[in-house]
Order: sequence, then C-alpha cells, then structure tokens
Amino acid sequence: MAASVEVKFFNSFLLKKVSNSSFSPVWNGSTGVPSGLNGSYPVVGTTDVDSDWAIEEARIRGGYNNTSTGYGAKAYLVEEEPAGYRRFNALIYSGIFNSRTGINNTNVFSTAQDIEKATDPANGSIQKLYAEDTNLFIFQESKISRALIDKDAIYSAEGGGAVTSSNLVIGVIQPIPGKYGISQNPESFAVYGYNKYFSDKNNNVIMRLSGSQLTEISQLGMRDYFRDELNELNLGGGQGKVIGGWDIYNDQYIISTQQNNVGQTNIAYNTVTFDEGVQGWTSFFNYNPDQILSIRNNLYTATSDGLYKHYSDDVPRAQFYGVNNNSTITVIFNPEPLKSKTFSTVSYEGSNGWEVSSINSDNTGKDTDGNNTNYINSFDSILSIDSYYGGEYVINPTGGAVVPRASYNATLGTYDPNLIRYHAGFNRKENCYVANLINNSAPNSGEIIFGNEISGVKGYYTTATFSTDNVTDVGGAKTLFSVGTKFDSNNGY
Repeated sequence: MAASVEVKFFNSFLLKKVSNSSFSPVWNGSTGVPSGLNGSYPVVGTTDVDSDWAIEEARIRGGYNNTSTGYGAKAYLVEEEPAGYRRFNALIYSGIFNSRTGINNTNVFSTAQDIEKATDPANGSIQKLYAEDTNLFIFQESKISRALIDKDAIYSAEGGGAVTSSNLVIGVIQPIPGKYGISQNPESFAVYGYNKYFSDKNNNVIMRLSGSQLTEISQLGMRDYFRDELNELNLGGGQGKVIGGWDIYNDQYIISTQQNNVGQTNIAYNTVTFDEGVQGWTSFFNYNPDQILSIRNNLYTATSDGLYKHYSDDVPRAQFYGVNNNSTITVIFNPEPLKSKTFSTVSYEGSNGWEVSSINSDNTGKDTDGNNTNYINSFDSILSIDSYYGGEYVINPTGGAVVPRASYNATLGTYDPNLIRYHAGFNRKENCYVANLINNSAPNSGEIIFGNEISGVKGYYTTATFSTDNVTDVGGAKTLFSVGTKFDSNNGY
C-alpha cells in the first residue's frame, strides 16, 4: 500500500532583500525574486541586482557549518507580508546547541514547532529576563512571573502541583503572588545570591524578590522618601532612570534615582544604599553613575567620562569622579521628649576633624508675622562649630591680633616659647571633643534676651549635622563613635 509522508524541508531557499537602489539596508523580507537569477522570475521594480539579495537558508538541515545543497530544482519562497510587529508580552526561543554532536541550532526558529510562550498582556510589556537554576524569571511592568526551564507542571484536581521533566525549553509560566513589577526601569535590577532587587515606579516602592517571596524594602524606614522620589522621577521633561547594582565589597544594594531634566546640564539625582545585615537604608552618596557592577570583590561604576573603582586607597576618601566631598551625619537629640529643654553643649567621641555645620530646634508652630499677614515658624539655631584644628588660633604678641591656624606659622614664624593655641570651635578634653552652643536665632515674640546673647538652644529636640572638615588630614579616615549633649529642663514641663 502507498503511504503519505509529510516532508518538512524540501530543498527550499528563503531569499531576503538586504538593500535597495539607494544602497539603504532593507531587512523586512523580500518582495520578489530578481531577474537573471537562474531564469526569469517576477520582480518588483527594475533596479534590483543579484547583490541586493541574500540566501538566508540553503541547507536541508540548518547549521552553521553544514554543506550547502546543490543547484537542482528549487522552490522559491516569497514573503507576502513583510511588515513586522512586536509582541510585547511574548517569548520565542530557538533550537539548541548539542555539544555531543556539534550541531548548532541556535539560529533555527522552526515554525513547525511550538516555540512561543506568552504572558498576560494586561500586565504590560516584558522588561527583564533572569535565569536562575532551572527557572526563568520574567519581569513585566506590573507583574513578576516564573517560567520553568526544561520542566513542566502537572496540577491535580485538588489544585496541587507537581513538577515533571519535559522536552520543552520553556514550560508553564507561573505568576508570583503580588501586584508588583519593574515598571519601565529594568536598569534598577540587581541580584546577589537568591535575592533580586528592583524598583517599581508604578507603586513607588523598592522591592526584593527572594525565591517566590516579594518584600517592600522601601518600607524599612524609607517609604515616604521613595514615594516622593519615584513619583517625581519623570518630572524633568523625559523619562528618568533608576540605576541599580550590587556592591559586593560592602554587601549592599545601591540605587540611584536620576531625573531626566531635558536641556539641563545638572541632573537631579540621589544615590542611596540598602544593607541586608542591618535590614535598613544606611547612607546617601555623592556620585551619579550610569552603570554599577561588581567584579572579584571590587565595586565599579561607569559614567560617560570612564570607569571608576570604589574603595581605592589611591584617592582621598569621599572623592567621587575626581570631586572631593564632605561626609555628613545627621543626628537627633531628643531626651525626655515631653519636656522643653535648653541644650547648652554638644560633644562627640571619635577622631579629630569633625565639625557641626548646623543645629536647629523643633518649630514652635506657625504664628502671624507682625509686619504682614503671613504665617511664620520660629525655631532656635546656631552658627557652625569649627573642628578642633579648623577653629584653632593664636594671638599675635605684637598688636594682639587673632591669627588663624592656616596662616599663623607663616605670619608669625617660630616663637620660643611656643605661642598658646586657642580653639574657637571644638576643644579636646580627655579625648572627647566639646563645644558650647551659642544661639544665633532671630528675636521671637516674648523674648527679653535673644540672639548671640543667649547660651544654648531651646526646644523639645534638636537636629545636629556633623561634617568632616577641609583642614584635618584631608582624605584620611575619620571615625565618629558617639555624640552627646548637655541640657537643662525648662520650668519642669
């Protein structure tokens, strides 16, 4: 008896048009076979030449190094609809490379096989793919899914599931619980171990994916900050960026939010780090990277100017991209929260080289301005407090003029005995640095003595900002172990 056998490939040639008469590339398929190529065939136009066409496949079995077929009877295939379209929520995969036989089918996309997988289009476009073991994580704009690789899932009538081996390249796509995605910021993605970090601008949160568990790490003390920061990301006139990366040197997730301020040179940005060890956000940094990467226990960032290695001993500390910066720490003094207090001193334990750039009390509340109808907030503040060396000075024996540390050696020369050194800022006592607080506030209603005639700062609490100076061992290490203040209660309240 005769039998019918389906032949998938029959010495077929696929022609692609690669250029037009103006030598501009054309990659959207052929519109006809040119004349003069092994006979007369229908053509479109009269300017086509043989070099304008390329044979995409001339082998019975596809492969990089397979022998081409002979020039016998040929079946020409002309693409009727060359226009392409993008399936923003779908995946397609090719054949595989067989290392045992040496057959490479990674350039073969056979339409005779089911090589497509699609996610729910309601969750937006696919922005990021990440393979981990036998799982493929799919990051859409508003959803995270997991696809099985070389596996499939079988579900029972009770709803339970079991994973089985399969010859499929991509198996069942399983959505991860939670309405979170990566929005349109795949550049925020970073991974360390089994933890994956990314931003979700649509929800104004920073996320961590561990296994199948999603966690909002922005809730760990920075919820309001990232709510406002991500919400204003695109206010500069274009789409802003959220650059993410893993700092393998310090085991921290780095994220840099950068507005796209069209037409402006200085782009608004903020760079902050998350530490898994303390489960919190630890520091802000004064650098604006285009890329963040870690290689062999070293952290690198890249900008348009070049590649930079962080934590290097060859440059001063707090220097980023050739610019020196001051390190700052802000603390809140809030002892006995229910009592009004007068803070008279500030102190710290640590190395020399710290100054206080500002100390402000809490606001008294909005009162009417006596000069107009506006409402104003009143609070106490001080001038900055110089560091131990930054505020050091001597008295010129001739004339009694004050000469600061930066210039008295050159001005006065060497005296025997040495001149007495005074300190206008922090003074050192038993390896602790202490300074008085001199009020520098504007007069408030009801005050009899005000301004620099008052010693101390009044309020329920104060906010103090410590900063490294530009005098003491510039670029060297400066430690800060603890800070403190002396205060007195006001009227027993």
